[in-house]
Amino acid sequence: MKYRKLGQTGIEVSEIGFGAWGIGGHLWQDSKDDESLQALNRAIDLGVNFIDTAVAYGEGHSERLIARVLKAHRDKRIYVSTKVNPKNYEWPARKGVDIREVFPTSYIVERTEQSLKNLGVERLDLEQLHVWNDEWVNTDEWRAAFEKLRREGKVWHFGISINDHQPENGMQMIDTGEIATVQVIYNIFDQSPETKLLPACEQKSIGVIVRVPFDEGSLTGSITEQTVFSEGDFRANYFRGDRKKQVVERVAKLRRLLNGEAGTLPELALRFVLNPPAVATVIPGMRKAKNVEANVAVSDGRCLSEDLLAELRNHSWIRNFYE
Repeated sequence: MKYRKLGQTGIEVSEIGFGAWGIGGHLWQDSKDDESLQALNRAIDLGVNFIDTAVAYGEGHSERLIARVLKAHRDKRIYVSTKVNPKNYEWPARKGVDIREVFPTSYIVERTEQSLKNLGVERLDLEQLHVWNDEWVNTDEWRAAFEKLRREGKVWHFGISINDHQPENGMQMIDTGEIATVQVIYNIFDQSPETKLLPACEQKSIGVIVRVPFDEGSLTGSITEQTVFSEGDFRANYFRGDRKKQVVERVAKLRRLLNGEAGTLPELALRFVLNPPAVATVIPGMRKAKNVEANVAVSDGRCLSEDLLAELRNHSWIRNFYE
């Protein structure tokens, strides 16, 4: 496992982290706790030292599973990042909404204390706001909460999780110097963070946490036109209508690029997002041990060639399946 600096935090994190949304269940109907625990334990055994979760994932279920694993690995330093969900439960944050409806000071503190309880820890390594809108950058709500939680020793570092496909809606927050990290969607299809966000983060030493490297499954190659998701699984909506057909057609073109540099689509996807120096870690969802092993194997120090990266630039796909 290779490790990278997480911005200016002084932390070195595994470049393959563990994305823990799926293990929370709820919107991932095929999630099983025994498999999730096996995956978490296997990840740590293979050198993963960064886990990303949120208090909203299964209403704390993901955090509570992680607590069990942290207890079993007390001899290892595992860094956990979590997130405060918006009070109005709206993802992404809408323009024009008062921050007091989303992140009032007392609410940020309350949800952070709930995460501490769920995780069984006295201090969070990284607390993030689960949505963000740069309209809030000059408000006092988040600043007061950050100051209080730092002063009380409950949070070490803070960050934001940038809205879906809106990488530039966070640039003003970066300029405040108040956050250590940003979490953003970045993958072969959505390359938009490369334009402004990644260069700014590299310049200001902000740690970049990449989410959705597989585009919710598209870039694993496992989605076919016949794929059916369980009722209640968010992917049934994400891949609704003719979207599976669109994905299959796009992925078929990517398969032609597989070679000695990347033998599988997931490997290609991970190597792509690990290329920029601004990226500290990528957090694929890994609910099974076999997926952990495959993803962690990518952390071998090899980089994609400039020729292959240039080819991948042609596969950028501007769309928002979350809508």
